[in-house]
Amino acid sequence: MIESVNNERIKEFSKLNMKKYRDETGMFIVEGEHLVEEALKYMEVVEVFSLDGRENTTQVSESVMAKLSDLKSVPPILAILKKKENTIPNGNILVLDNIQDPGNLGTIIRSAKAFDFKAIILSDDSVDEYNSKVIRASEGMMFSTNIVRVNLNDFLLDIKNNYDILTTDVNDGENISDFKSEFDIALIMGNEGNGVRPEIAALADKKIYIPMSDGVESLNVGVAASILMYEINKK
Repeated sequence: MIESVNNERIKEFSKLNMKKYRDETGMFIVEGEHLVEEALKYMEVVEVFSLDGRENTTQVSESVMAKLSDLKSVPPILAILKKKENTIPNGNILVLDNIQDPGNLGTIIRSAKAFDFKAIILSDDSVDEYNSKVIRASEGMMFSTNIVRVNLNDFLLDIKNNYDILTTDVNDGENISDFKSEFDIALIMGNEGNGVRPEIAALADKKIYIPMSDGVESLNVGVAASILMYEINKK
């Protein structure tokens, strides 16, 4: 049993609550019964810590678990995992330009799984997908989702011949209910405050919009992405 918060392994693992150390080590933390259970199905395990010393875990004291945890309440179990290399299978994909809110990204990941989008492409400057708030908001769906971080400009130029690239435009777009395509879709969604950057939007082949009631200017990006993925998937 590890009881000291000054244990060298514990001190090193606790740094994984910061993006800098997740990037440097290629490891991240998952907390709580459900999320750890889901993570163990898909991710490579470094070590699992628990308060009760259950099988295949290292028992730790509450103070040690609190040092490792990012939660207000100490979780009964916590896992240190390795990031995995993801691929981009054939099928529809979602492209996210500078998404910043962890809750939005988590919601979008869940919707992408629900509506059979095969991968999520993140711009280099988007929120870290291994942020603990993203993991919780995704309800563990991110472990089985292909999430790839890229330079968006280069990526979109590379895929132009293989996808119908869509972005949103309420003024000049086509109603999503009327939209049809014979190709796989790459749907671009943008930053919460500023939308898709003009230079990224310029790489789209077509523009679409969601019809809304008068007086409503826009939707939360997580809601809008979910509606569009649903509409695209059902066609």
